[in-house]
Parts: sequence; C-alpha cells; structure tokens
Amino acid sequence: MNTKTKERALFALGVAICAGVAGLSVLLEHLIPGGLLGASIIALFMGTIINSFFHPTWIKPALKFVSKKILKVAIILLGASLSVGVIMEVGKMTFFVMIFTFLMCFGGGYFVRKIFKINWKLGNLISAGTGICGGSAVAAIAPVIDADDKDIAFAMSSTFLFDMVMIALYPLMGKALGMTDIAYGIWAGTSVNDTASVVASGYAFSEIAGDFATMVKLTRTIAIIPTVLVFAFVGTRMKQKELQTAAGEGKKVNIVKIIPWFICGFLALAIINSIGWIPASVSGLMKTTSKFLMVSALAAIGLGTSITDFKKAGLAPMFYGVTIDTLVTLTALGVIWLMGLM
Repeated sequence: MNTKTKERALFALGVAICAGVAGLSVLLEHLIPGGLLGASIIALFMGTIINSFFHPTWIKPALKFVSKKILKVAIILLGASLSVGVIMEVGKMTFFVMIFTFLMCFGGGYFVRKIFKINWKLGNLISAGTGICGGSAVAAIAPVIDADDKDIAFAMSSTFLFDMVMIALYPLMGKALGMTDIAYGIWAGTSVNDTASVVASGYAFSEIAGDFATMVKLTRTIAIIPTVLVFAFVGTRMKQKELQTAAGEGKKVNIVKIIPWFICGFLALAIINSIGWIPASVSGLMKTTSKFLMVSALAAIGLGTSITDFKKAGLAPMFYGVTIDTLVTLTALGVIWLMGLM
C-alpha cells in the first residue's frame, strides 16, 4: 500500500469513527429517560473522553474535515426544511436582542478589559467570539488587527471554555425558567458563542428550539462581515499610530473570504423549499441527515479536544471571557423578557 492510499484509508477511518460516535450518541439519546441529554452533547463529551486515551496524529485531518466542512454541509441541508418567510421572521424577532448583545460585547467589553488589564486585541477577539460566531469570528478578525498567536490561542480557549460549560447548563436553565421553544432558541442563538455549541445546546432543549437557535445563529453570523471591515479599519489606524507609518500599510480585507459561503447555500435551499420544489418526504430526509451530520461534527470536535486544552486560556483572559459571556447571557435574557417572549 503506497503512502497516498494509506493516507486516504486513515482519513476514511477517521470519518467513520466520527460517524460511529454520532450513531452511538443518537442511540444513547433515546435510551436516556426524559431526553435530558441530547445526542449533540453526548457526542461532544464522549469524544473528549475518548481523546484522553486515543489521540493519534493520523486522525487530525479527518477531524478537521468533519468538524468544519461537514458541519457547514449540515447547516446547508437544514435550509431544505425551512422557508424564506420563517428566516425573515427570525431576523425580525431577534434584531433588538442582537443589537443589545453586540453593544454589551464591544461597549461593555471595553470597560471590562480595563479591569482585567487585557490588551485591546485580545479583548476584542474574545468579544467578537462571544458576540458573533466563536472561533470563526476570532479567526476572521485576527489577521486584520495583526493579533499575536498567543492572543488568538487565549481567545479561542476562553470562548471554547464557556461554550463547553453552557452546552450543559443552558438546557437546564431554560427548563428551570419555563422558557418556550422559541424563547429558548432566541436566547441560545444570540448568546452562545460557536455554531456547534448553539446546535448542541439548542437540540438538547428540543428539536424546535434547536432549529430556531440554528437559524438565529446564522442570522447573527452575518454580522461578521461589517465587524471585520470595522476592525480592518481600526487595526490599520492603530498600526499607523503605533508605528507612525504612512497610510496604506494595513492588511487588505478579502470580502469573498469573509462572507460565510454556507449561509448562501442555506438560504438557496430555503428559497427552493419556499417555492415548493422540494417534496415533503425529501425535505424530511434532508433534515434528518442534517441533524446526524451535526452530531458527527460535534463528535469530531470532542475527539480533537483534550482536557489540557481547558488549561491554556490563562486566568485573566478566562475571567474576562466568562464576565463578558455572563453579561451577554443576562442581556439577551433581559431583552427577551422585555419583548414579552417568556
């Protein structure tokens, strides 16, 4: 067996392991009474536990593929079960919640980072990860503000730490507060950070809440475009000020790379479904496939995460991240209550 063939075989095996963990998680979801733990949460934590004693390097390409590409395919397929009217309604219902959470992330974050003595790049990376779409926002903004690798690692870890805790606590808090599926979907979709974490916490509450939380999250993700453009401008000005250089030395922003392509696919399928070109049976099958692919993606994320990853954030960035995340969580909850959705 030559090297290329071996690499392909190991890649296929890695993908199969993710699917196997997902299948077992779906089975356990039905066996656990009361639906307390969703398949997404089970897959995530099962993967993390497995990683403690099984983490070969050959599986990493497969984990990256499933956790990134497959998750986006799952989101695209979800569009086949939705309609444009529903998406527009979601945007209208969540607009004010998103505005207030963004103000808390960046406005409130400015003052909080002063308390914890966090540099402006790290502080805004964590705020972006909290307010928009977790690691994706951090990765998109980091290059345009010339963030250090250390700051990127801290921001990623802080965001991930909070998400891991909230995936377990959000469904429990939502049920304790007596939230409806829609109210919970808005809450999770506007305050949980990463897309995968929104999916996990949403479907752990109910299928309707999971669908709605995912739609809210996708609407929220669109904010990455203007946010990156603003930070590109701010980063350029800060660099010019610090280095006292001529204008034009800032990094250029590639608009095509910033736009989340999977959102375009999601909307395209939603439009096609709205027109009535997708039969109900096919739409149902695509939704079921979408959910399984999402669980597989979360299994991959768990399999790529070790317990030591939780120790890399450091105390100050971690406390800053937890403070901002908590403020955003309470802000979203308060706005939802004021809107009369609870």
